[in-house]
Amino acid sequence: MTIKIESKIVSYSVESEEDKKKAEAAAIAPQQPAEEPESNIVQMHEKVERPEMLLGSTYKIKTPLSEHALYITINDILLNPDTKHELRRPFEMFINSKNMDHFQWIVALTRIVSAVFRKGGDITFLSEELKAVFDPTGGYFKKGGKFMPSLVAEIGDVLDGHLRMIGMIKDEVDPNVQKLIDEKRAEYEKSQRKSTPKEDSSEFPDGAQLCGKCSTKAMILMDGCMTCLNCGDSKCG
Repeated sequence: MTIKIESKIVSYSVESEEDKKKAEAAAIAPQQPAEEPESNIVQMHEKVERPEMLLGSTYKIKTPLSEHALYITINDILLNPDTKHELRRPFEMFINSKNMDHFQWIVALTRIVSAVFRKGGDITFLSEELKAVFDPTGGYFKKGGKFMPSLVAEIGDVLDGHLRMIGMIKDEVDPNVQKLIDEKRAEYEKSQRKSTPKEDSSEFPDGAQLCGKCSTKAMILMDGCMTCLNCGDSKCG
């Protein structure tokens, strides 16, 4: 069969036997479907509709500021369930108490925090902002020796614990450092153990000072250096 070339030849190439073999192998091999981009991953944003049921956790706060306890409920939404992109994110918060003295600001706080939850993104700043609120009349120590500068700060502390539970905030203490702290703490408690412990004693040794980093009475003199048994902060670096 003769083929007449009417246009001008500008370039050419010679097909080798190797090129023919590659072309035949490609024709025989089954066609692999192209991997589809994962464009259907749902991220938290304000347009995500509230499902009929949410996972909830309720925390009880009992402070010396009121004879009635405060109950904080944080409901979480599960995004992309049963996939490798499954995420648990807080969706709303409610606070309930018999004490109606703080009703207005509690309602305002829950609505604002819930709105920030639904915006998505990094919401871990909320706990830090709430924990930094100080009561001008003074704070109090909660069970365990941790100082709370205000009731709002304790609400922030609850939120911080919840975000750690669902994995949004990671534990900053290195496992090796935590192991050393536990060993030193056991050694210190053994040397300072008393025959009759106090009923209201904290989980940290008696005489421990307030740590400036984690606001817990857990700072003791250990190996000639002031060290916190709660967060590991040390004056010696």
